[in-house]
Amino acid sequence: MAQIAGERTAAVKNKGLTLPENWKKFLLPCVVVAFWQGITVSGMVKPILLPSPCQVLTAVGVMLNSGELVVHLGTSIVRVLEGFFFAAVLGVGLGMALGLSPFLFDVMDGMIQFLRPIPPIAWLPLSILWFGIEEGSKIFIIIMGSFFPIFINVLDGIRHTDYRFVELAKVLEVPRGKFIAKVILPGSLPFIIAGLRIGLGYAWMCVLAAELSAGMKGIGYMLTDARALAQTDRVLVGMLAIGVVGKAMDSILRAAERKMIRWKECFTGV
Repeated sequence: MAQIAGERTAAVKNKGLTLPENWKKFLLPCVVVAFWQGITVSGMVKPILLPSPCQVLTAVGVMLNSGELVVHLGTSIVRVLEGFFFAAVLGVGLGMALGLSPFLFDVMDGMIQFLRPIPPIAWLPLSILWFGIEEGSKIFIIIMGSFFPIFINVLDGIRHTDYRFVELAKVLEVPRGKFIAKVILPGSLPFIIAGLRIGLGYAWMCVLAAELSAGMKGIGYMLTDARALAQTDRVLVGMLAIGVVGKAMDSILRAAERKMIRWKECFTGV
């Protein structure tokens, strides 16, 4: 009995010392925050250039209480979701169409590859002339930024479909609809999800570029206003808010990927 009690005590002690399973994910952020706090407390940098983490947390509390952060962040999130939705529909739809039809590919690929290198921000003057400084121009910039990564990945996904399955479907004379549903979509789904994740990141970059140039609401406007007033803590709050929301959206896409592509085995290193 004494031996069993001793083993249980040791197990409890070991359990108490066990680190969380995902502790490595928090290691680098903790080191960065500690380093950040250290250089700000030591006086190596002026607070106006880099406020301490405590000052930034205080600014977060103030902006949450006033509702300012919620208004600006909510406005940007709605814009990102709207633009990303249209870009995803266009990118997936057009990518599938060009991937499945050699005729459409020959007709449209040249124009698409001509437009693709043009940076989304270069469309901003034209979008303001077309849609004004309200929502339309910002949504257009987001679509232009997110569309091409999604489109290219969908097209590559179809091109990487295992040709043995394509040949087998041809031999068995599988109907076109069933061929797309059973062969093309499963084969290209990892590329489609990757394109959506990249496109979402571009959507956040584009919404900031659009809001920095015009508008009275949104995280980009908040950053511009804070920079003009030399409120560096508010600038950092805006940047951190974008990072948190962007990470949350990407995690949702990754969770959807794990659920839809259960057969995929990823190489995680040696």
